[in-house]
Amino acid sequence: MSYPKRLSLLIFLDSFIVLTAVYLSYWFIHPNALNDVPITLIISSITLLCSHHVFASIYKLYSKAWEYASIGELKNIFKAVTFSIIVTAVVQEIINQDIYVRIMAITWMLHILLIGGSRFVWRMFRDTYMAKNTNNINKTPTLIVGAGAAGTMVVRQLLQNKEADLYPVVFVDDDRNKQRLEIYNVPVVGSTKNIERVVEQYEIEHIIIAIPSLNRKQVNEIFEICTKTKVKTQIVPMLEDILDGKVSVNELRDVQVEDLLGREPVQLDDAGIGEKITGKTILVTGAGGSIGSEICRQVMKYKPEKIVLLGHGENSIYTIEMELRAQYKDVVEITTEIADVQDRNKMFEVMKKHKPYIVYHAAAHKHVPLMERNPEEAVKNNIFGTKNVAEAADTFKVNTFVMVSSDKAVNPTNVMGATKRFAEMIIQHMAAVSSTRFVAVRFGNVLGSRGSVIPLFKKQIQKGGPVTVTHPDMIRYFMTIPEASRLVIQAGTLAKGGELFVLDMGEPVKIVDLAKNLITLSGYSIEEIGIEFTGLRPGEKMYEELLNEEEIHPEQIFPKIHVGKAVLMDHDILQQFMNDFGQMSKEGIRERLLEIANNKVLIKN
Repeated sequence: MSYPKRLSLLIFLDSFIVLTAVYLSYWFIHPNALNDVPITLIISSITLLCSHHVFASIYKLYSKAWEYASIGELKNIFKAVTFSIIVTAVVQEIINQDIYVRIMAITWMLHILLIGGSRFVWRMFRDTYMAKNTNNINKTPTLIVGAGAAGTMVVRQLLQNKEADLYPVVFVDDDRNKQRLEIYNVPVVGSTKNIERVVEQYEIEHIIIAIPSLNRKQVNEIFEICTKTKVKTQIVPMLEDILDGKVSVNELRDVQVEDLLGREPVQLDDAGIGEKITGKTILVTGAGGSIGSEICRQVMKYKPEKIVLLGHGENSIYTIEMELRAQYKDVVEITTEIADVQDRNKMFEVMKKHKPYIVYHAAAHKHVPLMERNPEEAVKNNIFGTKNVAEAADTFKVNTFVMVSSDKAVNPTNVMGATKRFAEMIIQHMAAVSSTRFVAVRFGNVLGSRGSVIPLFKKQIQKGGPVTVTHPDMIRYFMTIPEASRLVIQAGTLAKGGELFVLDMGEPVKIVDLAKNLITLSGYSIEEIGIEFTGLRPGEKMYEELLNEEEIHPEQIFPKIHVGKAVLMDHDILQQFMNDFGQMSKEGIRERLLEIANNKVLIKN
């Protein structure tokens, strides 16, 4: 029905209800005087009619979607009716020096009853008759985990949406006060511990975890129970995404491996970050990579004056540029530089041209096995490239330089980790001699980044398996790409110069457990896909560390963020390696790198 027709219908209905309420009230009080209606009552009915329409308009009774009516709408009806009765009583007092108290009281009750009833009858019709007549035979019987506000909202939407493929059958909730109750005729039949029994008893074919406030450890525990049922499991968005307005609570999604980390994301100092970034020029190297591109996305939220996207791969830089322009083209100046950090002259030209306030250095080679086979390329990119960008930043007085490092830089056993540790040493040296604040940020493996284990596992699962894991006891620290990027940005606000910032990454995760979860999330059983252990690759460690013994600083300088003690290497040793690099063999490069990166003799605390 069009809005004008709907409005006309409601005004006509309300007018009929108002007049009916007035004259029924008069008849209740004076049953034998219907043929002798006083002029004051006629004036009162006209006043009540007009004032009702005025207050109905003020409280938007004519623009509500009454099929979704709730307590809020009932309150508005109460206000509109009460104020219209008060206005009518005032008019009676003015005209007649008397108020028909009993008539007005009965009119008020009838008014609320009839106006409210007329509005809520459609809600009742929709929730009962239409729901009962919806063909649920072909819908998927669904278990809702969580009978709170989110679970109730999900059930309500599923019942009202005739196109929905899911049909809520039962709730489970750990709150004992909710058990044995019914919500929208859907019973709460047990706790999360009873999920397996409930699935079997009610022939459930779909599970929805509807508790957005759950932390990741709790999600993991519930998901493990759901996994045993072999039933498809989805989840409502996390609370922070709902509060940020990114998604609605009704937007169900598949459980993702990020939900199962068992560790909460770090909450950072948005105000402090904004002070450093807003209105400034920011340069990101490696801006097309997984970490670099996410740093760009996070930086843009703080509205810098200009962001410079620097990278060697034109396709990846083009992709992030188009993404940012689509959202921020009228807010932030976005410019690109296709350049290789190994090109020293180009790095100086870029710094001179843009004069950035902060540089986030994310450009690096990070594939461990590839760098084992190509150590010279790791040195060129991770060491010489870092040196070029850092010295250019120093020359043109950049305020803060933040280098993205890795937990593999701690007691490194591979070329990639050794070059990262070497780059950290360069940054620490620059911090000691420069007015620019130079810092490095270490974190563990990043879920979903290029070269991480997750994309590899997904491809193997798509091909039918097996998933290859190097060792059943191998463990790693994990974090999400947004977390890693926010940490890098936060480090820039905390920087005094020379620090190694490290995130408290919680408990490490077994790679084999990660593989099992990913197989299950992909809809397969572990038996179907299989897991094959291939043995440690050259340079790999069974576990990663975030700080070595000399670097450990127990205090946190920010919630969940540690700063390592500054461990400096004699710069002459670093410079000698760089001078000799051109004449060294691959094996010689590897040996010298590991020797320097693991040196524990020439240390200044």
